Amino acid sequence: MEKDYRTASGGKFWQTVRRLRRGKQLSANTVYGGGGELLVSTGDIVGWWKEYFEDLLNPTDTPSVEEPEAEDSEVDSFITQAEVTEVVQQLLGGKAPGVDEIRPEYLKSLDVVGLSWLTRLCNIAWRSGTVPLDWATGVVVPLFKKGDRRVCSNYRGITLLSLPGKVYSRVLERRVRPLVEPWIQEEQCGFRPSRGTLDQLYTLHRVLEGS
Repeated sequence: MEKDYRTASGGKFWQTVRRLRRGKQLSANTVYGGGGELLVSTGDIVGWWKEYFEDLLNPTDTPSVEEPEAEDSEVDSFITQAEVTEVVQQLLGGKAPGVDEIRPEYLKSLDVVGLSWLTRLCNIAWRSGTVPLDWATGVVVPLFKKGDRRVCSNYRGITLLSLPGKVYSRVLERRVRPLVEPWIQEEQCGFRPSRGTLDQLYTLHRVLEGS
């Protein structure tokens, strides 16, 4: 699908979008471009979606953050099969696959030999500092929210990632979290275990009610 997306062969791209919408029709046969012009050809539409999400997801003004010094040598050690197995067991089923079409159920059904090969791939990536192209490729799918279907900002983008790549990332995240957790402000609830932004929204709502 990523190949279809990047080469503007959009038939399979839109089929996947509709599948993710669980049968709901996505009327995006035309969209407004950056200059307000109405785009009608598949190539122009897919090209503008690509440009739109690239600008949205790659801000140029990012705050500088002081990096903590790593003190735990275990962070740099080889990835163990136990780490990979634990992450695989925690994968949720029924999720859409990435460009490699590998689903959670495939990984969860791996035996000891299969998990050892996945661990080996993770260690090759860890030691070389590079990952397979599929692991680094995300397919951004626009899902309609509300308003004019021809306006890109009326869509929410979700990114479909490779499951083996997510396993690798999750293993690394579990290693570095104890190091970075002390640097995270107490007020931050997003992207933290057992917390959520809804907690902050609820607190803000209560504060506004009492003011």
